[in-house]
Amino acid sequence: MKNNYYNNKTVIFLDGKWVKAGEANTSLFSQTLHYGIGAFEGIRAYQTPNGICLFKAGSHFRRLLNSLEMLNITIPYTEEELTEITLKLLRKNNLRNAYVRPLVYLDADMRLTLAKKAHVMIAAWEWGQLLGAGELRLTLSTFQRPERKSLPVTAKLVGNYTQAILASQEARAKGYDEALMFDLHGNIAQAPGANFFLEKDGVLYTPEPGSIMTGITRKVIMEYAEEMSIEVKEQDISVDMIHEADSAFLTGTATEVVSVRSIEGIEMKDKWEDSIGAQLAAIYQHRIRHDDYQTMTIV
Repeated sequence: MKNNYYNNKTVIFLDGKWVKAGEANTSLFSQTLHYGIGAFEGIRAYQTPNGICLFKAGSHFRRLLNSLEMLNITIPYTEEELTEITLKLLRKNNLRNAYVRPLVYLDADMRLTLAKKAHVMIAAWEWGQLLGAGELRLTLSTFQRPERKSLPVTAKLVGNYTQAILASQEARAKGYDEALMFDLHGNIAQAPGANFFLEKDGVLYTPEPGSIMTGITRKVIMEYAEEMSIEVKEQDISVDMIHEADSAFLTGTATEVVSVRSIEGIEMKDKWEDSIGAQLAAIYQHRIRHDDYQTMTIV
């Protein structure tokens, strides 16, 4: 399989050192590898007129530290230190438009007790929109999102993404682009790696917190909608609601903002270019590369 993430010159940050990506290694007995306990983040870097910027770096690293706190894992870095390390990483690899992946994983330990040592890795590579430019055809998944009583659903945990991979794989096997997952009550929760919005009669609807990852891009889009005096309702979304939607879209750091063409073969009523989502997507694309500097870190 072609390696799209590094070449023989790529360096990563690993436990306080700069290491060539091709020479980095970890234990095959890592507790994270076997049991899925660990946390990660995804951050976008964009080329702007003011230099290379990390979008919402503070929000992402705060979430990483919060995720680790839920797992009772500590690392010797602050939010500010992680941001500075990431900026150095981008410079060292001469990256301008990039995706950044911080990962905290645990040492070797086959017991079901927390391994004593945690490792910190940060890598970056050029990566387009995860799901492409849009016009996605979605299907309803047979896999459900976990509930907060079973797992910390607001934490970006390694093990939480098993259902996501299974749901995406199922959707593609059926000939669709991506899946929509339910919560345990039969309401729409989210796509495997992105949040879901639908538009009906000039109002945006998105699933309320409970079983969803309350994404950072989701929050940004809701803030933009408020600026435009567009009503956003966080509530349960039934299957009947998605079949009556005028338009729909997905949001996420890797996904950015992408349009949904159909769900289970039922086409959206409105053209994407005429939708609220298209307006918000245009604002998002402009601000991340031009004038939203108050939410970025300039290299």
